[in-house]
Amino acid sequence: MGDGALSVREKSSTARVVPSARPRKLAKVPFVELADGRLQGVVSSGSDIGRVYVSSVAAGSYAYACSTNNNRPCGGARGSFCNHIRALVGEAVLQYGAERVGRYLKVDAEGAADAHALTSVMTGSRPGPGDGSAAAQVFSRFLRHLAYLELPASTGPLPEMQWFPTTGAVAA
Repeated sequence: MGDGALSVREKSSTARVVPSARPRKLAKVPFVELADGRLQGVVSSGSDIGRVYVSSVAAGSYAYACSTNNNRPCGGARGSFCNHIRALVGEAVLQYGAERVGRYLKVDAEGAADAHALTSVMTGSRPGPGDGSAAAQVFSRFLRHLAYLELPASTGPLPEMQWFPTTGAVAA
């Protein structure tokens, strides 16, 4: 593409949506994404219904971070992955599939076909605590997604979503 020609994807304003590998239950991990060089998301607290944790694992280094929505550090993420991060990896595998999650996180392991195998490889490399500065951005995106659930059912357009195409046709 060095001759200045644009691919069909570069010409279109659509992004391919990949369906979930398997259905997920959203109660434990309501938000999971592969973004910004990290697996990141929001995990519900097992002990307090009003508390959630923002957890992440960096691609390549496997540096991890986990804190509450109020920026208090997770007590279980001292020296290794906490249960919130393990749950996040598990739900990411359900959402995207083990191969895609492993590829994104740069896990160099053949046969890492499930969340436990991926987690074992990452923790075996002795990752350290990472920079938790992205927690606010992740939590903000999660809250923005929740806001759409509170909208009344309607077939009318949402102004902030107008950049989405309304038909399957791609303009040339």
